[in-house]
Amino acid sequence: QVQLVESGGGLVQAGGSLRLSCAASGRTFSSYAMAWFRQAAGKEREFVARIRWSDGYTRYAESVRGRFTISRDNAENTVYLQMNSLKPEDTAAYTCAAATMNKSPTTTVRGYDYWGQGTQVTVSS
Repeated sequence: QVQLVESGGGLVQAGGSLRLSCAASGRTFSSYAMAWFRQAAGKEREFVARIRWSDGYTRYAESVRGRFTISRDNAENTVYLQMNSLKPEDTAAYTCAAATMNKSPTTTVRGYDYWGQGTQVTVSS
């Protein structure tokens, strides 16, 4: 069993930065990949970024590419999401997820098995 806990959310002005963290806990952590999703008010949850534990291979949504960076710390079982040049449209509840195997839908919620509770990110103009 894996538990995910996010942190780092908050209120920032447009153009600012935030760094989100997702700590995975368990006696023996095992996951193929982890990802960040976000859900804005009145919107469906959408994929943001993904990283593979084995080699750090990453994938990003087009809306955040060039501004967001996902990374990992294998020793700490933690993934991060560095968010720069934030825009009001980035406002959402950000949630991390873990995939226990290489599932085909890597950019949808169906591709993940464990989920955190989320952390709110609000960007003001």
